[in-house]
Amino acid sequence: MRVFYSPRYYADIGDSHIFPIRKFELVRDRLLNEGTLTSDEIVEPRPATPDEVLLVHTNDYISRLCEGQLTSREIRRLGLPWSKALVQRSFFAVGGTIAATRVAVEEGYGSNLAGGTHHAFADRGEGFCVLNDVAVAIRSLRREGLFERVAIVDCDVHQGNGTAQIFAEDPQTFTFSMHGANNYPLFKAQSNLDIELPDGTDDDQYLDMLSRSLTKVLEHEPEIIFYLAGADPYAGDKLGKLALSIDGLRTRDALILRKCFESELPVVTVMSGGYGKILDDTIEIHCNTIRTVKDIFEPVLASQRSA
Repeated sequence: MRVFYSPRYYADIGDSHIFPIRKFELVRDRLLNEGTLTSDEIVEPRPATPDEVLLVHTNDYISRLCEGQLTSREIRRLGLPWSKALVQRSFFAVGGTIAATRVAVEEGYGSNLAGGTHHAFADRGEGFCVLNDVAVAIRSLRREGLFERVAIVDCDVHQGNGTAQIFAEDPQTFTFSMHGANNYPLFKAQSNLDIELPDGTDDDQYLDMLSRSLTKVLEHEPEIIFYLAGADPYAGDKLGKLALSIDGLRTRDALILRKCFESELPVVTVMSGGYGKILDDTIEIHCNTIRTVKDIFEPVLASQRSA
């Protein structure tokens, strides 16, 4: 198993910021300490290149982002303080998703311990999302001819508005977002399939709706799935408004990942949001995604390698 992580996923945004930027490191540490992953299975990606990022984002935005010339309004909309370290972490996180995608094509699954920055538009960042890592990975590896038809299964509690707009005119990319109806962003973009959930949606309601929606996603006949495994539908999330349990979210992971496995579809997992009132809960939810990937994919693939 190859899981992508870099210490450069961290940037100093202030200890009081609601975005728990230390979670990437803490997820890595827990997976190592409990033995789910070995040090050999955690690989540091290279940063995305400007050429790769410009397949999605405008030259004007990237130039001003890198040079520290975003306007105060753009920084407020982004919700993160600009720094060279923030730019660096953003390019490395995109690189992690590109690398995980390449591994998924080769081996059936790949995971990035960051990513899922689905509020980033072509010409701006929003909602703690600087660059749209999944969109860059899709366009970069599609350019290499590794796949054409793609589906994005976005289970962050907030709608993937940037992703929806980037691929609005792309019939080869199916965007599915399952999110809180009364949550950020105020003005939603239009995905190919949007499921808007009322406040207080619980495990059973969520999982029933997700199961039925996955059938529609697979009708697109994708060659690869990108799964945004947000931790923020959790009942204990500061920003979530839904009522899923930790066990319910692990069942969500298993439902999606097993469907990919049974359909022989490569899958890329990225972390997306998570703002638990108790940080340890967010870490556990993100770790469960990787545990579930390993539970579903590793036994069969290991037996195939030894046959």
